Amino acid sequence: MNIASVAVAAPAGAGGRALFWQRVGPLLGLLILCGGLSLASPHFLTVDNLLNVLRQSSINAILALGQLVVIITAGIDLSIGSIVGLTIVLLALMMKAGWPWGLACVAAIAAGATVGLLNGLLLTRLKLPHPFISTLGTMNVARGAALLLAGGVPISGLPLPFRDPVAGEAFGIPAPVLIAAAVYALGHVFLARTVWGRDLYAIGGNREAARLCGIPVDRRLNLAYALSGAAAGLAAVVLAARMNSGFPLAGQGAELDAIAAVIIGGASFFGGVGTVGGTLIGALVIGFLRNGLNLLDVSAYWQMIVIGAVIVAAVTIDVLRQRIAGS
Repeated sequence: MNIASVAVAAPAGAGGRALFWQRVGPLLGLLILCGGLSLASPHFLTVDNLLNVLRQSSINAILALGQLVVIITAGIDLSIGSIVGLTIVLLALMMKAGWPWGLACVAAIAAGATVGLLNGLLLTRLKLPHPFISTLGTMNVARGAALLLAGGVPISGLPLPFRDPVAGEAFGIPAPVLIAAAVYALGHVFLARTVWGRDLYAIGGNREAARLCGIPVDRRLNLAYALSGAAAGLAAVVLAARMNSGFPLAGQGAELDAIAAVIIGGASFFGGVGTVGGTLIGALVIGFLRNGLNLLDVSAYWQMIVIGAVIVAAVTIDVLRQRIAGS
């Protein structure tokens, strides 16, 4: 048995029950939430509303997938919201400068991956004590750079050939939803079917044991943070197409929604645990909850309180799962 399987294997008894609820609980919670909202509002289960929720949730879902890769390693990336702001400004500037929109999109995603790689290098080369510190610093640097490049104002008027395929529809399905679905399919293959993905689980389960088993821990951590940054760059591309502008304050607070989606989806802050499917469900929980509160005309201030309470509850459940698994 390799180290990756050891890291994610569940013990018998109480630990097995914890793993079961970790996998089934998020889906059950989503179904209960949808059932309650459908009873509370007749507009909730309409096709237009459901497609609207999926469209709005696609950006958080993409960000959450990148965050999942990092959290699996027992890390965290607080900079993804600011990376969205920086890359969306870079994307708009490149298009305004006459770059082909496809090349500009690739460059924006690459820029996000570069900032993410910087986060990884701060951990693996400079040996900063915790990713909270390095990504908090990068969060401020990236946001400041976005404001400087944009002069503090949005850059609007992006080309129509870019907006149509990225923010339009295909076969009646919003293009952002299709993009998110493709990214999640790739994410599942990466985490579940490749040696790189298995190594990330092993690192999150026991970093020193992974190192002793020959896993290149530093390189894998650099990869994880680079992928998180690339996901933020892709989310910026989708957001730019939807909003028809590159605004430097884009992505403010997005890291919190992404982290919440990952934890609600059954991943653990302690590392070594988490699935692509669970993260998708977590992103949908956040999306449906926000939509339902809007339909019920709940004040934006109360919405903040409710979302915050959900995050606290998800983290509490994560801690309780760890205690049950260890008992």
